[in-house]
Amino acid sequence: MTEKIDRSEQRLRELGYKQELKRELTSFTNFSVSFSIVSILTGLTSLYGTALNSGGPAVIIWGWVFVSIMSMCVAASMAEICSSYPTSGGLYYWSSKLAGEHGPFYAWITGWWNLLGQFGCTAGIDFGLALLLSSVISLKTEWAYERWHVVLIYFAILIVHGLINTFLVRYIAAMNTASVWVHIGGVVIILVSILVKTENKASASFVFTHFINNTGWSSTVYVVLLGLLQSQFTMTGYDASAHMTEETMNADVAGPVGIMMAVGVSFVAGLGYLLALTFGIQDLDRVLSPESGNPIVQIFLDSVGDTGALLLLIILLLAQFFCGSASVTANSRMIYAFSRDGAMPGSKYFHQIHPTLKSPVWGVWLSCFVSALLGLLYLINAAAFSAITSIATIGLYISYGLPTFCRITYSRNTFEDGPISLGRFSLPVGIISCVWIVIITVLFVLPGASPVTAQNMNYTIVIVSAAAIFIFGNWYFNARHWFKGPVANIDIEEQQHIPGDKMEIEEKVAVGKEEIQ
Repeated sequence: MTEKIDRSEQRLRELGYKQELKRELTSFTNFSVSFSIVSILTGLTSLYGTALNSGGPAVIIWGWVFVSIMSMCVAASMAEICSSYPTSGGLYYWSSKLAGEHGPFYAWITGWWNLLGQFGCTAGIDFGLALLLSSVISLKTEWAYERWHVVLIYFAILIVHGLINTFLVRYIAAMNTASVWVHIGGVVIILVSILVKTENKASASFVFTHFINNTGWSSTVYVVLLGLLQSQFTMTGYDASAHMTEETMNADVAGPVGIMMAVGVSFVAGLGYLLALTFGIQDLDRVLSPESGNPIVQIFLDSVGDTGALLLLIILLLAQFFCGSASVTANSRMIYAFSRDGAMPGSKYFHQIHPTLKSPVWGVWLSCFVSALLGLLYLINAAAFSAITSIATIGLYISYGLPTFCRITYSRNTFEDGPISLGRFSLPVGIISCVWIVIITVLFVLPGASPVTAQNMNYTIVIVSAAAIFIFGNWYFNARHWFKGPVANIDIEEQQHIPGDKMEIEEKVAVGKEEIQ
């Protein structure tokens, strides 16, 4: 009697890959990875001061609403494709399959932009944690930290996250589940604490309409757009659900649902968090120029006092720690998948799964090492953190947009839906997604302050330009001669062999589609 296997594993075989990672994640734990990386308590906290100076409360609140709508369009387009192609390669695999004869080119540029974005995302998360931790330590000890102190703390955090993803793989799912409740519970605790304890809460008019421009630029529209970086950087990383599909049961449904739920739940929780913070502003000048160096710390101190602020900051630190660990997890899976197809230097090492630890160990430490290099920029320029977050946003969203572009152009009439489909909305939602991605790609390389100096320049343009030269130059002079896109690691007979009852598997897929519709 032929052994039956999970239909997700069978679908993976049909796509050309062996089941090498352990498939044990549920729908909830798949969602929890993306939700943990989006981490509203990380992104919204780290760039709150930036947005407060670039638009103020009005841009913080309404910008979050607008960006969440745009991000849901992007997420829905990605989810539809993920349902048809549930692999760890995710975005670059999708581009390869959707672009027809141009598949290798689109796979190459999608994979490398996604990799750059993920490195930037991991760096941005853990560096934000290092900055917040430095502020918390100085709060209790009056320690006057310097840039190199922050960088050393940042390196230590990366090492801890590397160790977790190397030796504690079996506990990662539990950590991501805990992260969900820390984020949701944390938002509730912060919201209630600030609203109850703040004696002189800001007015509704201040929270929803007050505009601040401390950028030096005279154009209100430009300043508003700059203020969207806080929201857009936060709404990144939800592609992690796609990268975890080879470890997820019922992946063609759980993966896409995880992508969309990460955006939807983050929007609701994030709105509550932003409202709590902004209503908690009692002295605007003190928050704009905080003695602690961090506007969030100042809001907590003014609202709930020293002890209460410390307790609330511990919640933020814990949430950001979980977020950074989840980011390294997703980053290492992308490295593993991209290397499996020979697209990276040293692929023979980076695509290996440790036989005992069941982790792509080389990929984990490559993620930490490159992220550490990005953190060194802070020693050169204090504005480097904004540049890192811009790199993450641009790299990830370019990689989000490319498969969607291929879906609505090259594969508009040939795409085969999975259980999750947008139906007739696929084209308009895809167009909106692509247009928005073009806008933010241009926007976030522009300078954030005027006059532009060496100290406040947005160095994102330098790094993104260098990345573009590497990606396209390497393709033209090298990779186009040998890179053919994703490479199957099982032979044709094994790929076509279906353990169990093929009719039964197809019937389950059909039933799934009917239930969704």
